[in-house]
Amino acid sequence: MSVLSSSSTATAAGRARWGAVTWRVVDPDRDGDLLHRWLTAPRARFWMMQGWTREQVVAEYRRITDSPTHEALLGHLVNPADAAATEPALLVERYEPASDPVGATYPVQPGDVGMHLFVAPPAGPPRAGWTSEAMHAALVLVFADPSVRRVVVEPDVDNLAVQRLNARWGFEVVRDVDLPGKTGRLSTCTRAAFERARTENGRTA
Repeated sequence: MSVLSSSSTATAAGRARWGAVTWRVVDPDRDGDLLHRWLTAPRARFWMMQGWTREQVVAEYRRITDSPTHEALLGHLVNPADAAATEPALLVERYEPASDPVGATYPVQPGDVGMHLFVAPPAGPPRAGWTSEAMHAALVLVFADPSVRRVVVEPDVDNLAVQRLNARWGFEVVRDVDLPGKTGRLSTCTRAAFERARTENGRTA
């Protein structure tokens, strides 16, 4: 399947406990300043772009934009008082594992989709459950494509916070795998596991 099959249009809608989320495909030139600020910040160290220039970040997202097997989307929070005013908050990359280094580390199955998630700090005061709701919104987005059977992630083995987050929303660890620049903790989440996790976490929407 093509990872672009469910998102050839620029936007999709979802909801988190802290509000509605709309998604659009990344525009590397338009979004270059934002992506560079996000992905070179200390909190993004596991993205391995520390020290990159804006031009390097833009070039990487042009490569993703031009790829038939990879895609990057920005999630915006909608201001309930003014739907035209949105706050960029999430970055999701989804890809076909067979076209990525992770595909050489396990037997790829039909319906597998790889995912990377970056969560920006909230504007204004802290929001309870911010990163958990971001993961929920990202998985709702990916599983909105009925052809997706399983989401595959490979966080750095040292990224314990995201591993706890993954477990909360239904991911199971497969094993540790060698990937370019890191050891990843290969983990998968089936559609059924995600639905069980949503029920356990009191989510019906």
